[in-house]
Amino acid sequence: MALVKKDRSDLNRLHNDIDDLFSSFFRGWELPWTTTRSTHAFWPALDVQENENEITVKAEIPGCNAEDVDISVHGNLLTISGEKKQEEEKEGKGYYYVERSYGSFRRDVNLPSEVDTSKIDASCKNGVLNIKLPKVEKAKAIKVKIKGE
Repeated sequence: MALVKKDRSDLNRLHNDIDDLFSSFFRGWELPWTTTRSTHAFWPALDVQENENEITVKAEIPGCNAEDVDISVHGNLLTISGEKKQEEEKEGKGYYYVERSYGSFRRDVNLPSEVDTSKIDASCKNGVLNIKLPKVEKAKAIKVKIKGE
């Protein structure tokens, strides 16, 4: 059973890596699968780091405030979702210009280990979301004695 879970995790990681590759290549292009009539969907770029005590996730969410973003953890799946609202207004001699764009985003991250959900810390500053996910204490391995016939 553990082997199947590991393979699925590796497959999900590969899927996310391929999504990251395509989204970084096409970033800034107006393409049918990334743009709808009135919204601009985007994937926040992520950095995920792991050490012996915690997993740290940094997400680029320019134009978003802390109240525009939702974070949830279910099992080993971290979900970052939210809505980007951007408005530009310019006024000059003889003209007035207003442009608004709205879009939602969602990013799922398979965490490499279990985390203590009661100690998760998240902060947002200058368009960068920082999430610290402390790992749970690992269960001790036990040795099972096999009985002979």
